[in-house]
Amino acid sequence: MRLENFSLQVTQPGAQPLGATNTTYNDDIIVGWVGVGTQIDGLGHIGIGSYFYNCVNASDFVTPEGLTQFGIQNLPPIATRAVILDMVDYFGQNPVAEGTAFNKKEILGAMKNQRVRKPIGRGDIVLFHTGWTDLIGVDNARYNAGEPGLGVQGANYLASLGVAAVGSDSWAVEVLPAEAGVGVFEVHQILIPKNGIYILENVVTRELVDDGVSEAFFSLGAFRVTGGVQAIINPIAIV
Repeated sequence: MRLENFSLQVTQPGAQPLGATNTTYNDDIIVGWVGVGTQIDGLGHIGIGSYFYNCVNASDFVTPEGLTQFGIQNLPPIATRAVILDMVDYFGQNPVAEGTAFNKKEILGAMKNQRVRKPIGRGDIVLFHTGWTDLIGVDNARYNAGEPGLGVQGANYLASLGVAAVGSDSWAVEVLPAEAGVGVFEVHQILIPKNGIYILENVVTRELVDDGVSEAFFSLGAFRVTGGVQAIINPIAIV
């Protein structure tokens, strides 16, 4: 995540007062890469070769002016159950070490550790707390170099349960460096093009785990930029 690729400029087109009431105003202009901060990866973000979700070829929907399919404006509002897994507590590390994979064993172990009795099911969102965003501004080099996260077997397991999205307090959600024999961002490929599962990155999970929250009502509405690949988001968990 490189914040220098994102800039905000405040302009004052209304610096000269308007009318007898002397009305003035400010506006703003955003220039930059949308994949910063807390964000959602849309279905047009990751492909396998030239093919993306539902076997659609990139040449059929990717244009310089935006995506003609899978644009982020088509993302429906999300309102569902979220399961928050405290991997810091499970592993006894804060943050969890880079290269640590979360697979079925670790997912079920964290659920048992937190006494989450209702199984993860269709339409749920799974959020991992790893402590990784605590490195921002403290050790940016380490933050960007790798991370703990979802492994290939874990991704296939969650996909088999029919989850709607998977997220983490990290910039890629999947484990980096990747597991032995695993390809570049292969977990992204399992989730998005193979199963249509959204990815939520850099989710703020610290307050939830500090309050002992393992399950919550999750709501999200992404901004609707026509043809957009990703979206900066502000999800809300209601306990």
